[in-house]
Amino acid sequence: MLNLERLRILQAIATYGSVSGTAEVLHVTTSAVSQQIRKLEQETGHQLVKRSGRGVELTFIAQLLAVRAGQILALVDETEAELQAYRGAPLGELTLGAFPTAARGLVPRALRLLAERAPELQLHIREMDFDSPMIQVERGDLDVGLVQDWDHVPIDWPATVRKKLLMTDMAQVALPHDHRLAGRPTVRISELVDERWISRVRRSTCHEWLLFTMREQGTEPRIVHTVNEHPTQLALVSAGVGLAMVPTLGLGSLPDGVRVVPVEPELTRRVYAVWRAEGSVRPSVRAAVNALAAVGDQLSTGPSPAGA
Repeated sequence: MLNLERLRILQAIATYGSVSGTAEVLHVTTSAVSQQIRKLEQETGHQLVKRSGRGVELTFIAQLLAVRAGQILALVDETEAELQAYRGAPLGELTLGAFPTAARGLVPRALRLLAERAPELQLHIREMDFDSPMIQVERGDLDVGLVQDWDHVPIDWPATVRKKLLMTDMAQVALPHDHRLAGRPTVRISELVDERWISRVRRSTCHEWLLFTMREQGTEPRIVHTVNEHPTQLALVSAGVGLAMVPTLGLGSLPDGVRVVPVEPELTRRVYAVWRAEGSVRPSVRAAVNALAAVGDQLSTGPSPAGA
């Protein structure tokens, strides 16, 4: 009998194109992936992978099996969802992928609420920095994902995925307390074009968003420091070495000497929960999404997402 987890690994190799990519997505070692593929070859009696340069290439038989594996795993997921729906209560395990500011500012509160509402449900959190959880949700590697939708980077919604708007999040500019604009109730973006900036690293959504925002003003932002974490950005702002554009979810506790001011026109992003269509009948998915929505409604800094 074919092993489902080995089929899942083969399908992941077909999807992500490499053993290392598969290991990263499935949170296992590359040697574990290779070992499972060798065992699957023994089960099927066929060679499934062959070396190609520094990577691997699936054989024709493996490609056929990967397609069938996708169908089998989708049916298993659908069956598990139906069985859980019959049980009624949200229980078991659920994996949630979230971008960093949501993982810090939204998820912990939702976990506390979910512990009260569904004590038998265990959530496993994966923070995902540069890659959107959307693909992994679509492939079934995550049960629920939190994604962000900026106006300049609209989301392409797959037909197999369902979504719920959790909140809108407004970006603000963080300035040293003695900055010329620090005492203002709002700041126009056009007043910030000559400033020095502290930004997240390239490839990050926030970095691309800063570039887009400043280019709309006809200028390139003068980025003098690049750091990953928003708390580090704020510490540098406190030191007086630059400004940072930070979403409200990324603010946390402000260090001494930092002021945050809303910008005009408003810069907002929408935060969605996403899950596979067949997951809609799972009480665990519904419970998790409802808890996230309840917290998101409390935190929203833009128009209310109620009813979205």
